[in-house]
Amino acid sequence: MAELLLELFSEEIPARMQEAAAIRLREGVVDLLDAAKVTSGAGRVFHTPRRLTLQLADVQAEQEDETVERRGPRVDAPEKAREGFLKSLGTENYELGEIDDKKGRFLVARFLRRGRATRDLLADELPALLGRFEWPKSMRWGDGEARWVRPLQGILCIFDGDVVPFAFAGLQSGASTRGHRFMAPEPFTVSDFSGYEAALRQAGVVLDPAERRARIEEWAGRLAAGEGLRLRADERLLDELAGLVEWPVPLLGRIDDDFMSLPPEVLVTSMREHQKYLALEHADGRLASHFVAVANIETTDGGAAITAGNERVLRARLWDARYFWDTDRKTRLEDRLPALETMVFHDKLGTMRERAERLEKLARRLAPECGADADAAALAGRLAKADLVTGMIGEFPELQGIMGGHYARAEGLSEAVAEAIAEHYRFVGTPLTGPAARATNLADKLDMLAGFFAAGIRPSGSKDPFALRRAASGAAWVIRAHALRLPLREALVAALGGYPQEILAKTATKAVLADELLAFVKHRGSTAQVIATALEWQNRDRGHPFNIPSIFHCVMASADDDLVRLDALRDALLEFLATEDGLSLVAAYRRASNILRIEAEKDGIECYPSDPDEASLQEAAERRLWSEARSISAALNDAMAGEDFTAAMRLLARLRPVIDAFFDQVMVNAEDPALRENRLRLLAVFRARANRIADFALIED
Repeated sequence: MAELLLELFSEEIPARMQEAAAIRLREGVVDLLDAAKVTSGAGRVFHTPRRLTLQLADVQAEQEDETVERRGPRVDAPEKAREGFLKSLGTENYELGEIDDKKGRFLVARFLRRGRATRDLLADELPALLGRFEWPKSMRWGDGEARWVRPLQGILCIFDGDVVPFAFAGLQSGASTRGHRFMAPEPFTVSDFSGYEAALRQAGVVLDPAERRARIEEWAGRLAAGEGLRLRADERLLDELAGLVEWPVPLLGRIDDDFMSLPPEVLVTSMREHQKYLALEHADGRLASHFVAVANIETTDGGAAITAGNERVLRARLWDARYFWDTDRKTRLEDRLPALETMVFHDKLGTMRERAERLEKLARRLAPECGADADAAALAGRLAKADLVTGMIGEFPELQGIMGGHYARAEGLSEAVAEAIAEHYRFVGTPLTGPAARATNLADKLDMLAGFFAAGIRPSGSKDPFALRRAASGAAWVIRAHALRLPLREALVAALGGYPQEILAKTATKAVLADELLAFVKHRGSTAQVIATALEWQNRDRGHPFNIPSIFHCVMASADDDLVRLDALRDALLEFLATEDGLSLVAAYRRASNILRIEAEKDGIECYPSDPDEASLQEAAERRLWSEARSISAALNDAMAGEDFTAAMRLLARLRPVIDAFFDQVMVNAEDPALRENRLRLLAVFRARANRIADFALIED
């Protein structure tokens, strides 16, 4: 077995593209070898700003020899056919034999194909693989036609210690590479992965992105601790920084005290988005006047010049931010509303000013269910989009809503209104601060969903340009995270009512749209829950006996629009269906449903609507089933109305022994038509009792 080492050395690769590209490289090479029937072991990929590297261990050195058969004419075919077949085989060595199949006995020529050396195979196939390699964005350079994310500067390819010779993008593969652009730019030669990784480290390159990330986090943490501070959590930025440097050197910088009066989100966003600096904070979470920048080089002055440059650039950024902060506060949010008339929400859905007016009304409508003061919720809805026309949002669009909250506080509006404006974009994560925030946040999402559905714009496949799936998931999250007992369908009707009738008339009635929206929010709001629940049950001893997504579906398919109640019912049903009673009742339900469906088709009816005639119940088993079904009816209704779903399941479980006995002892399709119909009506009663909980027909194994 041999080792394959492949490195593609280029100009800087965008950090966001590196990991996915490295994985695609591994998959492409492994697929290439698999197609050639060459086995390989574990493959590892690495990426830095300037290189993609694949190390593939335990690769078969050459293909196995293979016997190839070529079938000829039947044995009893004319001699001319036999001669023609032999002539077509040429001069290659083969063994002539015969084989039998269902059509007779045939001549067969067997050739021994010698396996190719894997090194030769790679030399032939890798150029084509690299030529069709896909990047989100790619470029051509020089006079060549080859495309890569950035200009390639070298190709290292070694198999079992020897170079795999091929050409791509005007470059010839070899055994050499280069280290750090500034600290060790001279080329060096390697023969295997262990030597390659060690030589790169000597040349100022940490190959493993996970190691670079850990080094940044640990080193930056030490710098912070030296000032009595800690890193502010930012996993995304740590990942990005690991893709920006080959030799990370964290450096501690300072923010001028003059800028610490800016909102902390402005400081953090300016550092993160524009400069890629890590923010530091005090133990109580307050933002500190220090940051950590990550250099890509060790310098003789210990990074002093780099740090001074970083501080100077940040100072210029924050001068701009402070100008926007001071200037924006001179105009009240209310006075900015007319400017929203020039900002289009969507060409079919009007302006942002019209959207603000809808949010005001809808937030007021939702306030009671959210426990909010109606005036506070309405004011927050009215002003929620006003910060879109501020200078700060022009510079930092990521702070939409957040800056609106700061401006609301600055002009003396209540904390409830400021919180609601600041949090109205939030869609998952930390619960919303107060009731007004819940009403405003929910209004924003429902208005968006209602408008686009009314305009006939829906998500399709992988396309969702207006993030409607996200909005639906967010709306469901707000309701669930805060246990809002909200009649969701009514809320959706109210949201639809905010749009002009001419928009609604082009698609469907308000009632139809509300039903479609309710189903959409239920479905999108359950997606993450399905995954989490499936994982939870997988971690139990035996897993769940039924398909978990189907259990969610059977609950959410009801007309009920109270998501909190539906969640409680679903959880109780999940537990019940995992018991012996649940398993048996589902089996009985399916049997009853199949019988009722088949017999109803024979009788030319949709269902058997009325209760059975008690006097016509002849067998003890059918009388017991009828008696038990009647006895639990009122209690089952009370349990469901009182949301005591565990009690409802216990009541339903009382039908298990009597329905089992019914099927064991009673012939449903009796010869007497009246008796047969009476028993079918009894089965319909059993099914109806179960359907008071959920549509068991939708549950799958």
